[in-house]
Amino acid sequence: MKRVEVLKTYKIYIGGQFPRTESGRYYIAKNKAGEPLANVCLCSRKDFRDAAVVARGAFGGWSSRAAFNRSQILYRIAEMLECRKAQFIEELIKQDVAPAQAEEEVLLSIDRLIYYAGWCDKFQQVFSSVNPVASSYFNFSVPEPTGVVSIIAPQDTSLIGLVSVIAPVIAGGNTCIVLASETKPLCAVTFAEVLNSSDLPGGVVNILTGKPSELVKYFADHMDINAMVYCEKDEATKKLIQEKAVLNVKRVFCYDKIDWNNEAEGQSPYFILDSQEIKTTWHPIENIGGAKSGY
Repeated sequence: MKRVEVLKTYKIYIGGQFPRTESGRYYIAKNKAGEPLANVCLCSRKDFRDAAVVARGAFGGWSSRAAFNRSQILYRIAEMLECRKAQFIEELIKQDVAPAQAEEEVLLSIDRLIYYAGWCDKFQQVFSSVNPVASSYFNFSVPEPTGVVSIIAPQDTSLIGLVSVIAPVIAGGNTCIVLASETKPLCAVTFAEVLNSSDLPGGVVNILTGKPSELVKYFADHMDINAMVYCEKDEATKKLIQEKAVLNVKRVFCYDKIDWNNEAEGQSPYFILDSQEIKTTWHPIENIGGAKSGY
């Protein structure tokens, strides 16, 4: 008699914890041959709202950390992923990725985390400026994290797309809520285990699973979300996101033409800049006699 394999139940990741979905629903992820791979949570609006609360709570502490400390934590995530690369390669192969391509995807994901770790304490110098003004003031423009970012991750990749959209957002001091690939969810939840075993504070990254068609409107219209990233090409969904985003003037970025496996396209400090706001500050210049100029 053939043994029936016990499928793993992949939970979601909210606030540094691994709860089951509030809805109690799940679906069975399958490969192209129709073989069941795992039980996966089918998240609800309540799950997203719970994630938004903890992401907002984590924002103050994460955004105020020294940039070099955020760099250390991203590097630590890369270290933990390196230690578990065999498991990720196996999961990618289960999800119909060729063995050589699976290994390449995992190694590129590790390298991408290190790439953004290197940018954490450098992008501000690159994108800041001292602006010329015709008066006795200094005028500075500096990037600041925008807040909580909701992300619909690329649906055609299990790991590299997920890592590529999370890393620049948190490197810049933001927190995020990510909806993983519906058809290739295994690596996303395992990556949450990597995050949990690194030094990343709970709530900085929250990973949900389920159907984009059900959840995208909540990602777009929640009033405590400051920006949204969408990585698919569906024009109707893009229009819906733009309309919902108007409610609180959240910024929307559509990365629908990016090849995340291509280093030239898939990584850039400009992805960090996308989730930053530019703050301009005026500061008076002291006169020769020591008196400050008036505002």
